Amino acid sequence: MNQTLIQEILEVVEQAAIASAKLTGLGQKDEADAAAVEAMRLRMGKIEMKGKIVIGEGERDEAPMLYIGEEVGSGSGPGVDFAVDPCEGTNLCANNQRGSMAVLAASDTGGLFNAPDFYMNKLAAPPAAKGKVDIRNSASENLKILSDCLELAIDELTVVVMDRTRHKDLIKEIRGCGAKVQPISDGDVQAAIACGFAGTGTHCLMGIGAAPEGVISAAAMRALGGHFQGQLVYDPAIAQTSEWADYTKEGNIKRLNEMGITDIDKIYEANELASGENVVFAGSGITDGLLFDGVKFEKDCVRTSSLVISTLDSTARFTNTVHIKDGAKSISL
Repeated sequence: MNQTLIQEILEVVEQAAIASAKLTGLGQKDEADAAAVEAMRLRMGKIEMKGKIVIGEGERDEAPMLYIGEEVGSGSGPGVDFAVDPCEGTNLCANNQRGSMAVLAASDTGGLFNAPDFYMNKLAAPPAAKGKVDIRNSASENLKILSDCLELAIDELTVVVMDRTRHKDLIKEIRGCGAKVQPISDGDVQAAIACGFAGTGTHCLMGIGAAPEGVISAAAMRALGGHFQGQLVYDPAIAQTSEWADYTKEGNIKRLNEMGITDIDKIYEANELASGENVVFAGSGITDGLLFDGVKFEKDCVRTSSLVISTLDSTARFTNTVHIKDGAKSISL
């Protein structure tokens, strides 16, 4: 992992964002995802590295590209593990709604938790609250702690929660404390990372989302010095999703055990989900969002807006890139 590699990782998410953005608003979420996957894999293949996908589009028999275990890169150079979500928020992209982006986390070999395709209860908060709020607490307790850490009244706090049936009681509790709830339909990675920056208007992320995206969020929050905790959810009665309609709690526990996860109730900290010596997060907007703009197509260029957060040099770089088209005659500022 080095600065040259980080630049190439930025280009990976930029190309994925551009590819899927071409289908923004067309209602074609699967096609947008496939376009992002293909573009991401193509750019990864040009990097001098021994790359491996540890979190991707699914198992090998489920995904033709960027499947878990796939080797990417030239085959020579540093060993790098990747957790990727080429089109995070496919519904957002398909419907031209805010918050869709191409994202990945990268680390030295063995530095990312190989999260199963389960759900995860998550808690993200600003650096000032790191190690003080705790996922074991009630929402009310964490809001009081967060209020003290940020020196803000509880009614000045905004908590992002996925708009799901399973969060009905959580949302009621948050509002009962006087805090504001910002429901989102998809894409909790950007919301988690927004907690790490003052001025975004987002102070906390609570609730259950996808476990693989939890690893990507954890990598970003570790690099930012923010708070992130995750705990796997295996009980269908808690997940309350149609995808698990035929699953049982006992069956899910067996699946976790077969994956080598025996401490099924373990609470993972950010530095456990992203444990590598060097950790990098990269994201590029497909549609406009909290942290950056979406892809803009112009006559002579394409513009992307991205963010790279790295532990290598303790930086968060916001990057606006102009991709100049062949034969361009006029590039505006």
